[in-house]
Amino acid sequence: MTNLNRYRILSSLMVMMAIVPLEAQTSTELPRLVVNIVIDQFRSDYMEAFMPLYGDKGFKRLLRDGRVYTQAEYPYASPDRASAVASLMTGTSPYEHGVVGERWLDRSTLQPVYCVDDKAFKGLLTNEQSSPANLGVSTITDELKVATEGKALVYSISPYRDASIFSAGHAADGAFWLNDMTGQWCGTDYYGQFPQWALTYNNGSGLKSRISSVKWEPANALSGSFNYFVSGGVRTPFKHSFSGERKIRDLKETVMVNDEVNRFAEFCLKSTNLGADDIPDILALTYYAGNYLHKGVDECPLELQDTYVRLDQQLADCFSYVEQKIGKNQVLFVLTSTGYADEHATNLEPYRIPTGTFNITRAQLLLNMYLIAVYGQGQYVETALGTQLYLNLKFLENRALNQSEVLMRCQDFLLQLAGVRDVFTTQRLLQGAGTPSISRLRNGHNPKISGDIMIQAAPGWHLINENTHEDRISRESYMGFPLFFLGKDIKSEIINTPVTVDRVAPTVARHLRIRAPNGCSQSPL
Repeated sequence: MTNLNRYRILSSLMVMMAIVPLEAQTSTELPRLVVNIVIDQFRSDYMEAFMPLYGDKGFKRLLRDGRVYTQAEYPYASPDRASAVASLMTGTSPYEHGVVGERWLDRSTLQPVYCVDDKAFKGLLTNEQSSPANLGVSTITDELKVATEGKALVYSISPYRDASIFSAGHAADGAFWLNDMTGQWCGTDYYGQFPQWALTYNNGSGLKSRISSVKWEPANALSGSFNYFVSGGVRTPFKHSFSGERKIRDLKETVMVNDEVNRFAEFCLKSTNLGADDIPDILALTYYAGNYLHKGVDECPLELQDTYVRLDQQLADCFSYVEQKIGKNQVLFVLTSTGYADEHATNLEPYRIPTGTFNITRAQLLLNMYLIAVYGQGQYVETALGTQLYLNLKFLENRALNQSEVLMRCQDFLLQLAGVRDVFTTQRLLQGAGTPSISRLRNGHNPKISGDIMIQAAPGWHLINENTHEDRISRESYMGFPLFFLGKDIKSEIINTPVTVDRVAPTVARHLRIRAPNGCSQSPL
């Protein structure tokens, strides 16, 4: 063998020795499992208020060991659970991904549509037919599936159907939620057959066999007596059980449902290959931290207080069973909120705070009468949903009416009604997208499914829709919530600069070394 050939062979071996460790190092540097936790209605002020009641392995660990963004927010106005989860997973706003809320109007039928309803797919252990078809862009879970040629595992577990499906995305291995009637974990055949391990859980450890024994009372003596809220002194410790036709639904509106999420998630980890190899997987979980049965804080202050005490322990339990199974240095936890809170309708009149009632059903009728006076007989306004009015666009077209002119007249008329702070037409939203306040409204709007006119009621006014039985109060107070990253390659740091949660998906994508979702234009944190 010549010296030249020896040199070539030696050079090749040296290159191979350099490359192989690099490949091995690259594979082990990635987290084996990303656990994405969304806590419905989770708030910074409550988390901080009850800090003396927590242990060391939940919130205190997140604050001590995690990367904490203290002022997270959604990049659009009026998020709810469905739109928030969709935005978090896609890295963009409803204007792009299409999920403007839990419900919107189907213009062809003038009936409200639930965000994940889909008659093309059968429910598994439920009559609800569901899919993520209304989610118009990819999610971080979809991109992981594409990057790994389908080898990555993705499971989503939530008490709620909308959060479960939008967390799972289009390409997941399974999305599970609690059946309101039976208490069983159920799903949709959009993701394939219901797995045997989930059937085994339902038949053995499921909620259906235990609901009668579930009791909610203070987790400890302190959470049952100490009262943070100014609404009163010491209250009698509470005790709630769950029975009757609404027992499962009632449980889903309490912190106790998080224990069920943890039970099922732990069983999922034990029964599947999540985190078992060097190909990263994702487990998406949803918890609840809202008011007990959506009541006001003044009605159940100790329940809300205990909610955060229990949530602290439930997070600690989640960290524990995941890290025991996967390895402490092999998991990336991402945790944040849905960014909204139930607004309890409080009577402000005794306190002489400006208030009133804005009835959008009546506003719809008045607007139609006004348009009749201007343009002649006809049904110009089809219906109302939330604070949005839907015009009969086909009728306007047939009458050869200028849509821009009609919308401008509608805006001018509605602004004169008591309780109306501002009115935004679709054209005003699109033309004013560069203005920060209008940009937030535009981001939460989708031209294909949103109303033609959005009414912004004055703060403190009650919003009533007689047709849909909606009754809520208008409020624009800032509700802060944190964003946490904990685990694999995360350095402890507290960051007080405001950030928007549409940057979470590209940040996770960077950790996994995959593309961000295809509708996401934000940079990683």
